[in-house]
Amino acid sequence: MPEEEANEPIDAEETEQKELDARKSKYQFMEDLPGVGPATAQKLRELGYHTVESVAMATYRELEPVGVSEKKAFQIIDAARSAIGINFVRADELYKMRKDVLRLTSGSKALDTMVAGGLETQTITEFYGEYGSGKSQFCHQLCLNVQLPPERGGLGGSALYLDTENTFRLERIVQMAKHLGLDPEQATKNIIYAEAFTSDHQMFLLENADEVIKANNVKLIIVDSLTAHFRSEYIGREMLASRQQKLNKHMHKLIALARAFNAVAVVTNQVMAKPDQFFGDATHPIGGHIVGHTSHTRIYLRRASHGPVRIARLVSSPYLPEGEEILKVTENGIEDVTEEEKAAKTRGR
Repeated sequence: MPEEEANEPIDAEETEQKELDARKSKYQFMEDLPGVGPATAQKLRELGYHTVESVAMATYRELEPVGVSEKKAFQIIDAARSAIGINFVRADELYKMRKDVLRLTSGSKALDTMVAGGLETQTITEFYGEYGSGKSQFCHQLCLNVQLPPERGGLGGSALYLDTENTFRLERIVQMAKHLGLDPEQATKNIIYAEAFTSDHQMFLLENADEVIKANNVKLIIVDSLTAHFRSEYIGREMLASRQQKLNKHMHKLIALARAFNAVAVVTNQVMAKPDQFFGDATHPIGGHIVGHTSHTRIYLRRASHGPVRIARLVSSPYLPEGEEILKVTENGIEDVTEEEKAAKTRGR
């Protein structure tokens, strides 16, 4: 071997990436994981684990129904996690990894600026507000925006739409697609839709979504709305604990999928009024602290008037300050308001 080749410095990052790529190619299917045979793989699929990524996000207790020992469950999960590179890292390395986080445009430049460039992948963004505030309109818009190329603010992927209130309308999708210059027929093919009829059905659909997400390059997961079924089925204070536990499990499954597949997760939420609140806005989102803590970014939508103008308020974010922007919902979708409309809104306050 030539001396200069022998003394050539080794790129640690390149070596680490090659090792990660080797593990990924080694564990492409669940049967490739050590200790997982055809029978165990079938049981995992029956539990809703269809991909190595979904197994990596599981806990050993969740694998108990498979019939494996605690030690074997840990081995299976560790092997799956090694394939997607989950381990301790330095903060500077974490900063580099954050570059993998992508952003999806909302359709409004003003709102995108407020949330630092768009909705983040690997996190949950919650839109909450009263009936008619535009929550489902945002969901329809995002289903099309995600199909746009990155230079237009999209992610070049598909959308998974979990509908719990029968609010999804293909007519609206076609209308918005034409405005964006997308082929309506192709745009509808890139939206994977399912209607949930109960809270258990809603949880079942999401728990079995990993294979669909991987096969269709899904980059946006929508649950519209998150709390409708839970609110109608778990009535009374005596059922509150059970409801919150299920909501907690449901949202953690959602964030696990978003992180495993580097997708944007969006939920809409209903609201309730607090009559004992005498000052400020008495409108509050359903779900209490469970939903509040699990949603990374919370945006409150409300009508500015009887027209198309809406006010979007950033209520909470891990690193962004609270803010408020004006936008509008038109037949074209989510759009920015003109300076004249802003001035009119300001005068009307």
